[in-house]
Amino acid sequence: MAKKVYSFDEICRDIVAKKFLPVYVLMGEEPFFMDQITDLLIDNVLDESEKDFNQIIMYGADTDATSIINAARRFPMMSNYQLIVVREAQLVRDIELLSNYVKKPLSSTVLVINYKYKNLDRRKALAAAADTSGVLFESKKIPDYKMPAFIVSLMQQRSISIDMKASQMLSDFLGNDLSRLNKELDKLIILMPEKGLKRITPEMIEENIGISKEYNNFELIKALATKDILKANRIIQYFEKNSKNNPIQITLSVLFNYFSNLLICYYTKDRSETGLMTALGLRGTFQVKDYILGLKSYSAMKVFNLINEIRITDAKSKGVESNSISDADLLKELLYKILH
Repeated sequence: MAKKVYSFDEICRDIVAKKFLPVYVLMGEEPFFMDQITDLLIDNVLDESEKDFNQIIMYGADTDATSIINAARRFPMMSNYQLIVVREAQLVRDIELLSNYVKKPLSSTVLVINYKYKNLDRRKALAAAADTSGVLFESKKIPDYKMPAFIVSLMQQRSISIDMKASQMLSDFLGNDLSRLNKELDKLIILMPEKGLKRITPEMIEENIGISKEYNNFELIKALATKDILKANRIIQYFEKNSKNNPIQITLSVLFNYFSNLLICYYTKDRSETGLMTALGLRGTFQVKDYILGLKSYSAMKVFNLINEIRITDAKSKGVESNSISDADLLKELLYKILH
C-alpha cells in the first residue's frame, strides 16, 4: 500500500464519512489534535448499542504490547468493527512490538494509538508499519503567529464567525494552548444565543474572558507599529495594574514574533501587501498592515537590535542578572528602547 501523508482535516472528513483505516498512530507535542481525532472515532466507528462488546479503552501504564495485540486480533460481536483506543501509549514500554500486528492488521479492528508529547522513531518498525497500513499522524504545535488564522478556521468549522481583532485577542492571551482555547471558545459559543449574537466580538471577549479590548498585546503592537508613544505607555501601565491577566512572558513572545517577522519583511523582495502576506504565511490583511507600518517606523538594524533586547529582557524576567527588577520595570525599559 502506498504511503500517504494525512492532514488533520482529511482524517476528520474520512472518519465522518465512515471511511475507517485499521490503524491510527497519533503522535506529537500537541495533544489537542490527537484527542479530537480519537473522540471523532469514538463517536463514529460504533453505534451506542455496539460499544459494550466492541469498544475497549486501554492505558499505556496498565498494559503491554501483547495485551493490545491480543485484543486487536479478536473479531467484533454483532458489528462490522471493534474499536480499541490506547491512551497514553508513550507509557507502553515494549510498544515497538506492536509492529508485528500493525504490519498485517485486521480490517474489522480500528486500533487507535495515542502517543503523546513526543514522536515515535520513524526509522523503527512501528512507525514504518503504521505509515503503510494506516495513518501515521504527527500532531504539531501551532506557531503563535499562526494562531489568529487558526482560531478563525476553527470557528468556521463550527459555522461561527469571529471578529479578526477578537481572534487576535484570544491568541495573545492564550498563546497556542489549544485545549484551553477550546474551552474558552466553547464557553463563548454557549453564551452567543443568550446574548443574541451571531459573531464573537472583542466586546464579548472582554466581558466574558477578562481581556481588555483597548489594552492588550494586539493594541500594543498597533501602537508600536506607528510609534504611538502615549498609547503604548497607557497599555503598559494597564498591564502593570492587571499583571495577572497580562504576564510579561506572553507580551515578550508577541513582541519577539512581531519584530522577527518584521526582519523577514526587510529581506522580502516583494513588499506589497500580498507579497508580505505570502512571506509571513498570513491569511488576514489586518495582520500585514502592522508590518507595512513597522517598515516605515523602524530600520532593519533597529529591528535586529530590538530582537536582541527582547531576548535579554526575557532572560532577565526569568531571573538571569535581573537584580530583582520587577516585570513592570523590565517592560517599561524595553518599551523605551523600542520607541526611542
